[in-house]
Amino acid sequence: MGLFDKLKEGLAKTRNNMSAAFNNAIADFTGENEEVFDDLQDMLIMADAGVETSGEIIRKLQAWVWERGSRGEKQLREVLVQLLADYVNVGDTALKLDTKPSVILVVGVNGVGKTTTIGKLASRLKAEGKSVLLCAADTFRAAAAEQLTVWSERAGCDIVAHGEGSDPAAVVYDSISAAKARGRDVIIVDTAGRLHNKANLMNELNKIRRVIDRELPESSVECLMVLDATTGQNGLTQAKLFAQTAGLTGIVLTKLDGTAKGGIVFAITRELQLPVKFIGVGEGVDDLMPFDGLAFAEALLS
Repeated sequence: MGLFDKLKEGLAKTRNNMSAAFNNAIADFTGENEEVFDDLQDMLIMADAGVETSGEIIRKLQAWVWERGSRGEKQLREVLVQLLADYVNVGDTALKLDTKPSVILVVGVNGVGKTTTIGKLASRLKAEGKSVLLCAADTFRAAAAEQLTVWSERAGCDIVAHGEGSDPAAVVYDSISAAKARGRDVIIVDTAGRLHNKANLMNELNKIRRVIDRELPESSVECLMVLDATTGQNGLTQAKLFAQTAGLTGIVLTKLDGTAKGGIVFAITRELQLPVKFIGVGEGVDDLMPFDGLAFAEALLS
């Protein structure tokens, strides 16, 4: 199966709803019946793109039709695909891993697939020829280090872990020391998803960042937030909190195969102005895919 077919299959729930709604909306389109645009806006809202985001996209589509006159279904679909793709083009979707070692700091609340994402990302980087070290800095959740150890074994990479309740920043420090000594290319840091309150979360993440900045002052650092697509607009609230505390450089959106509301991608990029760097469209190791805005939009309306 090719990458585009895998993407289409992974987005099946959202794609089926959006394609059906699109086809129904434009079935009798003449260029004069403006209610079509209301229907298309409803289509995006139902896919969780958000009211304001959906309105902006459809107003641009409407302006294109008015400027050029009535167009057929094929061209209207192509223009909407391009508008959707342009909307999520808010930054570089490629990981910046220019130094040795580079750091990927992974944040997000519990239950979003953070540990699984780290394991899949480690496997991807290993397949690209990079040596990877995992850092088990989530010392608050029982069995977090054990789960990450399983993934390290699957990916064939090193892991540094301390006991439950240990200082996460100390684990990060030891991981950096180990990566330097062993000549590893990338350190992937798992962090706690749930602390007692916002202040604790901020303090812990800031402490980790200070250790990274002090020990690796010239290194490339990616800070990726893992979001569960099935939580929809609630995920935006989580993302705003972490954006304030962690210095996010990108989003990983998981479980897109489990929701009919994949339009949350558009709401996220609008609200946060951060690129979606990876999407999860299945349980397999290779189902964590680099995000391509045009391919994503084409898959939704194919």
